[in-house]
Amino acid sequence: QVRLVESGGGLVQAGGSLRLSCAVSGSSLNNIGWYRQLPGKQRELVAPADSVKGRFTISRDNAKNTVYLQMNSLKPEDTAVYYCGKRGVTQTGYEYTYWGQGIQVTVSS
Repeated sequence: QVRLVESGGGLVQAGGSLRLSCAVSGSSLNNIGWYRQLPGKQRELVAPADSVKGRFTISRDNAKNTVYLQMNSLKPEDTAVYYCGKRGVTQTGYEYTYWGQGIQVTVSS
């Protein structure tokens, strides 16, 4: 069973940094990205993505089976619930999506 568990969120001042972690069990780290959902908006991909390039960086530790999101120069508009997600298509054409429970990131001005 695939399980994704986020940690590391919280409250930070604008210009600050946070590192989110996504502990993965039951699966490899392939096809895992970070997403966020702002109130009233659809969930969007933030890493890897061009929209926050230069501020957000995704990395992986295969030994710990964990994916990280380093967020720098945070802005109030980055306030959202952040999710790690595993999405892909199997060789037989089955589309799958797994989500973590989400974690709140709040950036104060």
